[in-house]
Amino acid sequence: MAVIPENQAPILKEAASKLNTLMKPEVEEDARLVQKGLMLYRQGTVHHLKYMVKSIWATVQDVTPVRVYINVTDPQESSCTCPAGSFCRHRLAAFFQAYSDVASVGDWVEAWRKPAKESLNAEKWGLQKAKDLVKKDTRSGHDYDQWIASFTESFSEIMKGQGDPKPYVVPGLFRTYVRRVEVSAPLEAVWKNLYMIAAAVYSFNLLSELARELGHDDDVTMDRYYRPLFEDLFNDAEEYIDRLAFNTMPFSFDAFLEKIKDESVGLTIPDSASGYERIDLYRLLWEKLFKNASWRDDERARLEGFGDGKRDISEEIALVHQLILAKQDQEAMKRFAGLSVGSLPFMFYWLDGFRASREWNRMAPFIEYLVGQLRNYLKHLGEYYTCKKFTRYALKLVGAYTREIGRGELYDRALAQAMPYSFYEYEDSLFEKKQYEQWSELYSYFGFEYNSISNERIKVLAKEAPDVLIPLYHQMIGDLVEMKNRSSYKQAARLLKKLRTIYKKLKRMTEWEAFFDKLLIRTKRLRAFHEECTRSKLIEVAEAE
Repeated sequence: MAVIPENQAPILKEAASKLNTLMKPEVEEDARLVQKGLMLYRQGTVHHLKYMVKSIWATVQDVTPVRVYINVTDPQESSCTCPAGSFCRHRLAAFFQAYSDVASVGDWVEAWRKPAKESLNAEKWGLQKAKDLVKKDTRSGHDYDQWIASFTESFSEIMKGQGDPKPYVVPGLFRTYVRRVEVSAPLEAVWKNLYMIAAAVYSFNLLSELARELGHDDDVTMDRYYRPLFEDLFNDAEEYIDRLAFNTMPFSFDAFLEKIKDESVGLTIPDSASGYERIDLYRLLWEKLFKNASWRDDERARLEGFGDGKRDISEEIALVHQLILAKQDQEAMKRFAGLSVGSLPFMFYWLDGFRASREWNRMAPFIEYLVGQLRNYLKHLGEYYTCKKFTRYALKLVGAYTREIGRGELYDRALAQAMPYSFYEYEDSLFEKKQYEQWSELYSYFGFEYNSISNERIKVLAKEAPDVLIPLYHQMIGDLVEMKNRSSYKQAARLLKKLRTIYKKLKRMTEWEAFFDKLLIRTKRLRAFHEECTRSKLIEVAEAE
């Protein structure tokens, strides 16, 4: 049985809180995953659990045994030898086994499931309400005002028919509302596309207003319960817009499009709760649907009319977008550079567009600006996982650009600017270029665990640059000894044998002997560690030599 280090308990509890956010009980797939992980844990299938400095390692006996690695400071960075690409039942089982040493697994599961039960009951009520509304009217005709009246009534009845909903009830009710809207759409395919676009824009504004009204617009509540809904609305709107934009639209659509255009202004209202998604929907509409030159000129004039320094961030981004649509890139970049560093993620939409259309020259100044602001933005962002997610996407865009035009040095600069959140991408890049010494220094500086380095890389280093392994082994041995438990001492002894082999290969045994003698003196009170060294014949060899 593994002995949990004293400093591991608070880290495990923090990881449990992160898992509570990562796994959503209202998502059927997550609910099944937690159930399967719980079953494996309760069946006693978790073996050889080991606590490392920042991680947990375990074997889980499923149909076939799998090896699990859990990063306790960032559970999403965990891995398993099973085929699952995301967090799997084996990782959950291993985590539950470790968590059981510091708190009740049953209490965690019960607290995690509670919102799902209430949400299910509310959703059942919402479905019945939606059926009642469908009985009251028929499918919508070709009348925009009728559409808006229907959206408003359905939203009010379903979302607030039982009073003000709790945040975790909102997703189920809103998805019921969306199904109600879909059922009421016109039968003709082309009219249904237009109807669903109008519904997405209007519903976006309704949901934003609900979040503000109920005080659900703090970052945590928005991220967990509202943002997935805004993302779904955006994705649905994008699908319907693409269907409509690539076909010739009848003249009868003009009046409807103009009203949707006017409604889209609500997506730029200051202090709206829905953040990036609403301005992305605004940009999507104006890029693909509202192509009338006079409309774009009027919208640009409307935004400019507020005056510099008087526009909200959403209005500023909308104006920059209008300038990009007008191919006034220099003015657009100048205005964007004048915004606060927190505006940087808004750039992704344009970078994605330039990449898709292969407009590398237009992309260049925006990419240069992104790379130059990476460090400042990550410092502004703060939270580790959010920084890591942002870095991953930024590097994807920078990489696409630099590969296409052959500017590897710009990608390297981006990697350096984004450290430590670009650690894995940076160390991959250094290893591929065979810059092993820099690779080693990177690992040593930011801390590492030997087990996180693949066997393939260890073999390459042992063959091509064995001296690079010496400081890595020294650091890991020191960390393992400091953990002061039998399991870590065994691992330290194994690494010491490998380290001795490297010293011998490099004909530097004098250095090995000096290091090992000092280690034995420094750890003379750690009898268990000396016993493991004796079992591994390290002390005998030292004495014989």
